[in-house]
Amino acid sequence: MKKLIRHLMLLTALTIFIANAADAQVVYITKTGSKYHEETCRYLSHSKYPIALIDAKERGYEPCKVCKPTTTVTQKEVEIDKSKIIDPPRPEKNVVSSQCSAIAKTTGNRCRRMTKNVSGKCWQHE
Repeated sequence: MKKLIRHLMLLTALTIFIANAADAQVVYITKTGSKYHEETCRYLSHSKYPIALIDAKERGYEPCKVCKPTTTVTQKEVEIDKSKIIDPPRPEKNVVSSQCSAIAKTTGNRCRRMTKNVSGKCWQHE
């Protein structure tokens, strides 16, 4: 009976270790940043996209200095569930800001704010 309990404890510990190793391979990036983060990092409050650690390194992302995510790939053979990982948008390098095209209600003149939005309107007039 004691051997059975030991084997079950060993099996449980091994399962937890393998699950943690697979989870450690997923890191998070933001829409416009150049760093990758852990899921609990404070810099992920506005946007976060899961990505494989290998892919993040290949794209040139660097580890965050605040949350200090894992930097080593421990098991290349571990298959990460591809349904969890979304191909995050890559920021466009040559985005030019332009003046908002909306008309302000209070003055009747064109809005003075600048925007990089493709619709041509600022955050207030979208």
